[in-house]
Amino acid sequence: MHIAPVFAVPLGQANFPGSEILNAELRHLFLSREAQGSKFANPNPSLKQQPGVFESEFDLFSWPDTCVQELRKFCWKQLGMLVQELNGYTDAELARIQIFSHTWFHVTRHGGFVLSHTHPMASWSGVYCVAPGHSPADRPDSGVLKFHNPHHYSNTFLDAGNLRPVPPYHHGTWNVRFAAGDLVIFPSWLQHEVLPFHGDDERITVAFNCWFGQRPGLNASQ
Repeated sequence: MHIAPVFAVPLGQANFPGSEILNAELRHLFLSREAQGSKFANPNPSLKQQPGVFESEFDLFSWPDTCVQELRKFCWKQLGMLVQELNGYTDAELARIQIFSHTWFHVTRHGGFVLSHTHPMASWSGVYCVAPGHSPADRPDSGVLKFHNPHHYSNTFLDAGNLRPVPPYHHGTWNVRFAAGDLVIFPSWLQHEVLPFHGDDERITVAFNCWFGQRPGLNASQ
């Protein structure tokens, strides 16, 4: 019997090769901007800000700093490949697509977390890890990015027939434990949260929400 993964959720994952120098530059830049307080902090956060979390304004990828622009190029390249593959776009069709975005960084310290949420009015979101932070060995979920299964009724009745289906048919959540240089791209409607960080240093990430337009040119059907 053929089993089809209907209603599957695509999750793109990549790693920036040789990211040590880039991440060191980003870390230095972000911590220096964080130290300037309200000058670079988001004045109107969409979520209630938790103690231990600094959120920048949503214009990060417009900064001219070389390290920021290098990261922007990497993220948009990976996003473009994902959008092209999932939509079956030709190279010509992909070249017409314009990316619009909100981009920002988070610096999270001991006890900081992000509430469960989605990103309305965007189609794709992503998180890049600059520094995962050092978490205690007895706190394996420290700073984990947790995605919630959108099939909300899949576990309303459990018996031996559906108790432990393998991925991608499993119940429950999907956790991402970041390493430096990791990038995760996911549908903006997918509910997610960041669990409390228990390290004594910093967990530093870059996040983005994207929506798209099309430049005049060939019709998508041509």
